Amino acid sequence: MPTEINWTALGVFIFFFVLVTVLGFGASRWMGSKQKDGNHLEEWGLGGRNFGAWITWFLVGGDFYTAYTVIAVPALVYAVGAYGFFALPYTILVYPIVYTIMPKLWHVAQKAGHVTAADVVFGRYRSRPLEFAIALTGVVATMPYIALQLVGMEVVIKALGLTGELPLAAAFVILALYTYAAGLRAPALIAFVKDLMIYIVVLVAVVLVPMKLGGYGAVFSAAGDAFAAKGGATGLTLKSAQILPFATLALGSAMAAFMYPHTLTGIFAANSADTIRKNAVFLPAYTILLGLIALLGFMAYAAHITVASNNDVVPALFNALFPSWFSGFAFAAIAIGALVPAAVMSIGAANLFTRNFWKPYVNPAVTPAGEAKVAKLVSLVVKVGALVFILFLPTKFALDLQLLGGVWILQTFPSVVFGLFFGWFGARALLSGWAVGIIAGSLLAFSDGIKPVHTFIIGGDGYTAYTGLTALLLNIVIAIIVQLVAGEKRKA
Repeated sequence: MPTEINWTALGVFIFFFVLVTVLGFGASRWMGSKQKDGNHLEEWGLGGRNFGAWITWFLVGGDFYTAYTVIAVPALVYAVGAYGFFALPYTILVYPIVYTIMPKLWHVAQKAGHVTAADVVFGRYRSRPLEFAIALTGVVATMPYIALQLVGMEVVIKALGLTGELPLAAAFVILALYTYAAGLRAPALIAFVKDLMIYIVVLVAVVLVPMKLGGYGAVFSAAGDAFAAKGGATGLTLKSAQILPFATLALGSAMAAFMYPHTLTGIFAANSADTIRKNAVFLPAYTILLGLIALLGFMAYAAHITVASNNDVVPALFNALFPSWFSGFAFAAIAIGALVPAAVMSIGAANLFTRNFWKPYVNPAVTPAGEAKVAKLVSLVVKVGALVFILFLPTKFALDLQLLGGVWILQTFPSVVFGLFFGWFGARALLSGWAVGIIAGSLLAFSDGIKPVHTFIIGGDGYTAYTGLTALLLNIVIAIIVQLVAGEKRKA
C-alpha cells in the first residue's frame, strides 16, 4: 500500500466526493410530496413513499451491495477461494423471497401507515414486548453494519496515502449533515451516481485486468497454484465438507437480508407493490456485478499482490495495475458506496427508535413533525456511535459483531413474515421463539469464536451449518410448542 499521498488519485476522489455532497444537500427539494411537508416522518424517513421502479432499483441495490461488499467479497475469495462465492447463490435466492413476501409486507405497511417492521408486528399482534424485541434486534444488528461501511471507506482512504482519523471523520460528518437535511432522498439520489461508478469500475477491471495478466486462464492458474500452496480448506472449487455450510450460509443470508431495517426502508419507500415485484425481477443484475467483483480476489494472485490485510486486496490491485486517475475514480466509487448504505442504515435505525421506543414509551402524543425531529437527531447519534465504534475498537470486533447481527436479525423472520400468510401464531409464541433463537444463536456463535457456522457431531460424523439458520429452526420449533401449549390466538 502507498506510504505517500497519491495527489492525482486524491484529486479525482475529492471531485466525486464533492459532487455527491452537493447532490445530498440538494436532495431535500427532489420529489417532494404535495400531501405532507418535509418534517413528516414518512417524508424524511421514507421519501414520502414515492419512489418508483428505477429509484427503488438503485436505492435497494445501493444499500444491499455496500462498500464493504466490494472490499470484503474479493478479500474472502482471495483468502479461501470458492467458499467466498457463497454470496452469489445468496443474492440469487433472495429475490424470489422478495417477490413473494415484500409486496404483501408493503401493502400492510402502506395501508396502516407503518414505517418499520416493528410497526407491522405491533399492528398485527398488539404486543408491546414483541414490538420492542423486533425493534431492539434491528437497531443492535444495524450498528456494526454501519461501522463496517467505515471499514470500506477507511481502506480506500489509506490506499490514497492519507493517514490519521480526520479524513474518515470529515467524510462521515458530511454524510450526517446531508442525511439530517434530506432524509432518505439523499441516499436515493446519490445511489444513481454510486451504482453507475461501481459498474464502470468493475466492468473496466474485469476486461482490462485479465488482459494485463495474460487472460483468465492465467488468472485461474495463478490462483489455483496459490491455494494449492496454502492448503487447508481453500481452492478454486468447494471441498465436500464445505458444501453444507456453503448452502446453509446462502439460504440463511437470503432470508435475513431483507429483515434488516435499511433494506426494509427501501421496500417501504416504494410507491407500489408492483414496483417491488419489478425490482425483484431486475435486481439480479447486481448479482452479476457481485460475481465479477468476487473475481478480483483471484486476479490479485496473478498480479502478485501481497497485503498485510485481506481487506487491502482490491485497492492494492487498482494501485498496481491502473493509472492514478482511474484508481482515484475507483476509490471514490467504493467510498460513495459506503455513504449510501450507511445513510439508509442510520435512517432505518432512527425510524425504529422513534416509532417503537420513543413514541410508545416516552411521548405517545408526539406529532408527525415531532417524530421527524426525533428521528433526525437519532440518525446523528447513530452515525457518531458507529464512528466511535470503528475508531476505538479493533476492526475485527466490528466484523465479529456484524456476523452476530446476521444471526440475530434472522430471528425476526417469523414475527415479521408468518403473520402475512397465516394467523395461527400468537405474540407469546413468537416472542418465546425469538428469545430462544437469540440466546441459542449467540451461544453457538460465541462458542465458535464468533464464526458464522457451527459443527454438530451426529452419529460420529460432523455436520457444519450456518448458525443463524440453526437458531431460526429452533426459534420456529419453540414457537410451535408454545403455541400448542398456550393455545393463544392472534389478536385481530
